[in-house]
Amino acid sequence: MGVIGGKLAGILRRTWWLLLLRGLMAIAFGVLSWVQPGISLAALVMLFGVYALIDGVAGVWASMAGHKDDGHWWVLLLWGVVGVGVGTLTLSAPGLTALALLFYIALWAVATGVLQIVAAVRLRKEIEGEWMLGLGGLASVAFGVVLMARPMAGAVALLWIIATYAIFFGLLLVVLAFKARRFGHAAGRPV
Repeated sequence: MGVIGGKLAGILRRTWWLLLLRGLMAIAFGVLSWVQPGISLAALVMLFGVYALIDGVAGVWASMAGHKDDGHWWVLLLWGVVGVGVGTLTLSAPGLTALALLFYIALWAVATGVLQIVAAVRLRKEIEGEWMLGLGGLASVAFGVVLMARPMAGAVALLWIIATYAIFFGLLLVVLAFKARRFGHAAGRPV
């Protein structure tokens, strides 16, 4: 094992319990999201609202602190005001924010799907298997249309995808934590 690999392994060996904790938290988040998707979605939206508000306040503060040093301080001010506005709107109307985000994702899926279909048609004489690109585009369009037609079902489905990822990632971290704990034993060093 190289010097860098040995140092990284040593860090992981010493902090294996942090990997375990992160993995268990990810699994708990995933399971909670599957069992209580409404609460999880509301919590994620509120977390975004708090982030946007704090980020906006920091932007306003930075602009005020630097307004004498730079003539473009107003850009930071504008950024901050937008952040404060989005954060305030999110915290006061979280349902509207979740719905807007869902429609944004739906429109993105439809637009990219249509463009993938167009690309597949144009590429049909140049490559083999272009139908897979077209099929992927069709799936994106269908996904976007379903999200627009049934936004709540789409939101829950999106949350379940995130929850499944969190559980899978958490399990991987738990396995890595126990392997990392043994890194020192493999080299003959105590943990």
